[in-house]
Amino acid sequence: MPRSRRYHDACGAAHGLDLVGERWALLVIRELMMGPRRFSDLRKDLCGLSANVLTQRLEGLEASGVIQRRKLPPPASVQVYELTDWGYEIEPVFMVLGRWAARSPQHDPTLPISAVSIMQSFKTMFDPVRAVNAKMRLGFVLGEDRMVVTVADGVIDARRGEVEACDVVVRAPAQAVAAAVYGKAPLVVLEGEGTMAIEGDRAMFERFVDFFHLPAKAG
Repeated sequence: MPRSRRYHDACGAAHGLDLVGERWALLVIRELMMGPRRFSDLRKDLCGLSANVLTQRLEGLEASGVIQRRKLPPPASVQVYELTDWGYEIEPVFMVLGRWAARSPQHDPTLPISAVSIMQSFKTMFDPVRAVNAKMRLGFVLGEDRMVVTVADGVIDARRGEVEACDVVVRAPAQAVAAAVYGKAPLVVLEGEGTMAIEGDRAMFERFVDFFHLPAKAG
């Protein structure tokens, strides 16, 4: 980042904003939390972000050591961007920020949400008390994205993966999953609208939905 854009402040939080405080930077990082992505994938899932600005953010984050580029081996042979080990360490910051911001009276959970974002929200809003004794493996087919969520011993994990071996598979746009999990939209309504299909242990997904509740609004 140009020196004129820095805060010139010894506070660690201030330097953190030097590194990731530019508009879109944190959302670019968010989209890399589930693994490497191509430029076109990032552009597709970050609505409103121009190719020029995305290029600038990627270059800045790479210069700061937060992300790195590499070329996938054949037959893919495409360039991808991924977080460095140090870059991944920012995940708890996202979780705390997400829980805090969800209490804002201005937060609108019905706005568009990406596949990676809904998975990150599961890790952020998960209530281990409600999930006591739960052991489950759920697959989510969110457009072109395949995600696997596991719950065991009061711990949740979410990552990219094949869904064939899951106990239940949910096929839906990320926004429909958000409507079911956070808006508590009836599953039969979403299925009737054709926006969601549930394969396998339906009762398991119904219980999974109860693990997540948005916090009370502030003030």
